[in-house]
Amino acid sequence: MGKPDENPKESERTLSRRDFIKGAGAAAVSLTVLPPGLVRGSQANSRIKLGIIGCGGRGTWIAKLFAEHGGYEITAGADYFAERAADLGAQLAVPGSRLFSGLSAYEQLLESGVEAVAIISPPYFHPEHAAAAVEKGVHVYLAKPIAVDAPGCRLIADLGRKAAQKSLCFLVDFQTRSNPFFVEAVERVHNGAIGDFVFGEGTYHAECPFEKWYEPLQSDPNNPEVRLRAWGLDRALSGDIITEQEIHVLDVANWIMGAPPLYAVGSGGLTARPKIGTCWDHFVVYYQYPGEVAVQFSGRQFKGHGTPEGLKNRMFGSKGVLETQYGGNVMIRGENYFRGGGTPQIYQEGAVNNIAAFHKSITSGDFSNTTVEPSVQSNLVTILGRKAAYEKRRVDWDEIMKDEERLTPDLEGLKD
Repeated sequence: MGKPDENPKESERTLSRRDFIKGAGAAAVSLTVLPPGLVRGSQANSRIKLGIIGCGGRGTWIAKLFAEHGGYEITAGADYFAERAADLGAQLAVPGSRLFSGLSAYEQLLESGVEAVAIISPPYFHPEHAAAAVEKGVHVYLAKPIAVDAPGCRLIADLGRKAAQKSLCFLVDFQTRSNPFFVEAVERVHNGAIGDFVFGEGTYHAECPFEKWYEPLQSDPNNPEVRLRAWGLDRALSGDIITEQEIHVLDVANWIMGAPPLYAVGSGGLTARPKIGTCWDHFVVYYQYPGEVAVQFSGRQFKGHGTPEGLKNRMFGSKGVLETQYGGNVMIRGENYFRGGGTPQIYQEGAVNNIAAFHKSITSGDFSNTTVEPSVQSNLVTILGRKAAYEKRRVDWDEIMKDEERLTPDLEGLKD
């Protein structure tokens, strides 16, 4: 978990995991009565007992941000790898009796009395972990992407609604949507600042963050724990690079457009980096939106040899141009100039803002869960482009909304 490691108990557990999402959460999210301790309101000044599911690099990093907020108490940690859970415990004073490992570690964590969870596990596990949390009556803070396939996305959408019915908060952690410059710029565009949309561009150009796992995975490709540690090179565990990382850019593009695309065509492959793992190293996708507006996207994870990198969006309009860069400048050029500003600390500031929003929603009783729907849609946009590229054909939005294809990793050999 965290950058979890899950593992079934041989074939029986593997089968149950593979069948899990098929129920679309029907059994997993039955409407149970909330334990009295989770109904805050009058307890607004007490600290929320938080468990961390996924204690890898980002999991432990964000756990510290929760602790620094002051409104949370980190009371439990779960990760497939025991040493990761132990490291989180050592850094945040969580006793060993509340640190859990193995594929079922998240289940033990949910039985430990936590009131909320931060799910920072590999994306494949997100729907399963979130469903268990909602069933238990626990608030959910979920890392992106929410899922690796369309059935998983639909389950998360359902969980967001069920959480609201059970007076639970369910927040998806996208940094850009909580950044003041991004928010104001997109609002101005929606109010006509750049006129009629003409076309858009999006790029996510970077090197592969899992490069250190090339050699271990190549040397021992059948070791299930190595595959789990190198989850970003596994298509089923990560959703491939377009869903796991490039979603940041496609989310901004879809936010700007305010509606999903009609269809996509695309291309890509594993060409420039070593042929290790099952993920591609580049995607190029053409998205056709309503109103004859097209958005062209390109993303890569291989060495650029000094060419400019980054996460960038541009939307050209009849009166101006919106330019955004994750970690860079956000501005509007043209008739309605908006200087905007820089976002160099967006990675941390976005998480800090979302952590504060999550706490405020819980303590104020705001269970509207407004981040879920747009996050589901943006996740599906990445899957639309991925499918179009994989299958080298046009894929319509209506098709992806009904898509039943599931990505299922090989978890055999992992400990429960």
